[in-house]
Amino acid sequence: MAELTRLREDSGLSRAEVAERIGSTDTTVWRYETGLTRPKPSDVAALTDVYGVTGAARETLVQMAREARQRGWWHRHRQTLKPGFDSYIGLEAEASVVRSYEPLVVPGLMQTEAYARAVIEVTTVTHAPPEVDEKVTVRISRQQLLHGPGEPIQLVSVLDEAVLRRQVGGPKVMREQLEHLVDLGKLPNVEIRVIPFSAGAHAAMDGPFCLLGFPEPGDLDLVYLEQAASGLVLEDPDEVRRYTLMFGSLTAMALRADASAAFIAELAKKCSNQR
Repeated sequence: MAELTRLREDSGLSRAEVAERIGSTDTTVWRYETGLTRPKPSDVAALTDVYGVTGAARETLVQMAREARQRGWWHRHRQTLKPGFDSYIGLEAEASVVRSYEPLVVPGLMQTEAYARAVIEVTTVTHAPPEVDEKVTVRISRQQLLHGPGEPIQLVSVLDEAVLRRQVGGPKVMREQLEHLVDLGKLPNVEIRVIPFSAGAHAAMDGPFCLLGFPEPGDLDLVYLEQAASGLVLEDPDEVRRYTLMFGSLTAMALRADASAAFIAELAKKCSNQR
């Protein structure tokens, strides 16, 4: 970011001096300034503190860093994605922990390709087949976050029983999807919990949501809400706290992970008996 170079030069500080103040190296500062490395929002915030930048100017630079890091392999697909979802994928890729609640469909990170195609075809009725293929590609590509390369994300997913009973794509597709959930639940970084119908009403009956946690201590949690035509990222601490408490309430009502796995496996067997 050229603006970081200008600010440092105006401050009269060398790269080495700046690096010492933010606990980094002069090479890292140089990479930020030349654009070879995209600084995290927390990095830019630290630099603006050193340079004495405050107010709107500081927020603009931090936001620029956030938007820059949201662009990745998915950016070339943004024309086929709903507004806001490309930004979410970028944030998801930066996250270390994803906590989600779904009342209707299996979350995208855990969908089989056949299930994903069935969902996308029925929910994007105005899209041509090539656009459906592109959406499926994006959805399946995101799942690398669960397996690597690199440190896989921690996923905690709470599913309403309706997710498991709704026949998406027919019995065969649904059986494969349920079996896939059982397999994913065996991963050390994945926890799947089911809220059975017998649990009754709960705090999240207004709809699905996703909580994102990040590895840097200075990066606050975020909430993502998805609608039919758009997505919304919530950053307000009070809103995030509300959804965090809601998620805690859901996990308290849900079956344990082992009981959830047994519940899903039993439903998969029932799909095997259907034609």
